[in-house]
Amino acid sequence: MKNKFSLFIVVIFLSFCFVVLYKGLNTSDNYTPKVNDKRNIPTFEAKDFNSNSFINSDKIFEESTFYIVNIWASWCVPCRAEHPLLMQLSKNQSIKLIGLNYRDNFNNAKKFIDNFGNPFSRILIDKDGTLGVEFGAYGVPETFLIDKNKKIIKKFVGPINQEIVNEIKIIIK
Repeated sequence: MKNKFSLFIVVIFLSFCFVVLYKGLNTSDNYTPKVNDKRNIPTFEAKDFNSNSFINSDKIFEESTFYIVNIWASWCVPCRAEHPLLMQLSKNQSIKLIGLNYRDNFNNAKKFIDNFGNPFSRILIDKDGTLGVEFGAYGVPETFLIDKNKKIIKKFVGPINQEIVNEIKIIIK
């Protein structure tokens, strides 16, 4: 009787462990914050990639147009995958692309741009990652769509794809 009861307890315990582990494996642990509320772009001063001089955000976002801020790095594999789509978006005259080179080696970033092309009207250097954090980024790549009123209206976590490009084109019309 004692053996049957012990076996029953062990089976119940193992069943419980199995259910907990099964649920844990099937539940996504990716946290994607919702950024649907319009918020102002941060005010900042950053080093320009090409001139190596500091520039204020007021000078970068001075035109009344749509902007895309794309946070990228040469060491980021998904950044390479999304780069052709950024090149495609750069041909659209209704939008300006700003690149934010995140925690990268300058020479590697330069090689990346030289090899894959430059879709950005301006590239900013974020050597220590603080500017990315000010935008609300959690990693690379991340892309922010900014409207004509200098408000972040959409955030895309991870590499952009053709569906996102189509969504951006609809928004900026």
